[in-house]
Amino acid sequence: MNKTFDTKTLDRIIKQTIAAVERGKSQIFEIYEAARGEMDNIAKDVYAIKQQAAVVICKVDEMERQERRSRLRLMEVSRNFHIYSEQDVKAAYEEASQLQVELAVAREQEQNMRRQRNDLEQRLKVLKETVAKAESLATLVGSALTVMGTQMENVLIHVESMQQRQLFGAKIIKAQEEERKRVAREIHDGPAQTMANIVFRAEVCERLIETDLSRSKTELRDLREQVRGCIKEVRKIIFDLRPMTLDDLGLVPTIRRTLDTLRDRTGMSVDLRVIGEEKRLDSHVEISFFRIIQEALTNVEKHAKASLVIVRIEFMTKTASAIIEDNGIGFDTAANVGGESFGLMGMWERMSLLNGEINLTSKKGQGTRIAVKVPL
Repeated sequence: MNKTFDTKTLDRIIKQTIAAVERGKSQIFEIYEAARGEMDNIAKDVYAIKQQAAVVICKVDEMERQERRSRLRLMEVSRNFHIYSEQDVKAAYEEASQLQVELAVAREQEQNMRRQRNDLEQRLKVLKETVAKAESLATLVGSALTVMGTQMENVLIHVESMQQRQLFGAKIIKAQEEERKRVAREIHDGPAQTMANIVFRAEVCERLIETDLSRSKTELRDLREQVRGCIKEVRKIIFDLRPMTLDDLGLVPTIRRTLDTLRDRTGMSVDLRVIGEEKRLDSHVEISFFRIIQEALTNVEKHAKASLVIVRIEFMTKTASAIIEDNGIGFDTAANVGGESFGLMGMWERMSLLNGEINLTSKKGQGTRIAVKVPL
C-alpha cells in the first residue's frame, strides 16, 4: 500500500499487451486466410459433386424407365408363352434382372453422392461461419489496438486516481469490518440470546411434563412464539445481507418489500414509482442499485427524522436510474461526504465501478435527494 505505483512498469505492461494483441491479430488473419482457402476449395467440390449428382440422377431416371419397360416386356412374354419362344422369355428375364441390378447400383451411387454433397454443404456452412467470425474478430482486434494506442496516455493519467483508490480501499475495508461487527451484534443480541432462552425453557418443559402438564403446554406455546420471533429476526438479518428476492424476482419487488418493511417498522409513509418498462438488469447492477437504495433508506430511518420517503426507479433503453427523496431534516453535504461517512463512500465507490453517476443534494430543514444513473 505504501509503495508508489511505477508508471514505467505500467507503460511496459501496456506495450507488452499491445504486442501480444498484435501477435493475436496476425494469428487471427492466418486462421481467416486458411479458412477462406478451405472454404473456396469446398465450394468447388460442392459444385463438382452437384454436377456429378445431376448426371447420376438423370441416369437413374432413365434406368428406372428402362427397368419398367423390361418388366412390362417380361410380363408380356410370360403371359403369351404360346407366341414367344422359351429363348425370348429367357432373354426378357435376363434383361429385366440385369437392369434391376444396374438400377440398384446406380441408386446406391446416387445416395452416396447425395451424402457427399450434404456433408460438403455442411462443412461449407461451418467454414463460412468461421470465416465471418474470424473477419469480425480481426476487425475488433484492429479497433482495440487503435483504442489502446490512443488511450495509453489517458491510462497513465489515471495512475494517480488509482493510488487514491488504494487509500480509499483501506476505508472500505474499515467500513466492511464495521458492518461485520454490526451483524455480529445483531446475531448476538437477537437470535443468539433468543435461542439460549429457548434451550433453557425447553429444559423447563421437560421437567414440567412429568409434574404439571397444563403449565408445560403453556410453556411450549410461549416457546413456539419465541421460535417464530427468532426465525423472523434471522430472516431479517439474511435479507439485509443478501435478499433472495433480488435474485429470484429482481430489483423492483425487492425494493417494494424493503419499503413495506420500513413502513411497518417506523410508520413512515413510503412511495415507490417505476417509470418505463420494468426489466431485469445484470446481477452486479441490480445489487449495486439495491445497496445504494438500502443505504439511503437506512440513513433516512436513522438520521433524517422524515415522515415521507419516495423512491423513483426509471428504466430506459441505454440507462437505468434511481432517485431517493425524503422530507427530513437534511444535512450539510460538505461535512458528511468525506471523512468517516462510510455509507456515502460506499455509494460513490459502487457507482464508480459501474461507470455511473451519483448526485447528492441536501440542505438543513429541506430533506435529502440522492440520484444515481448507470449505463446499460
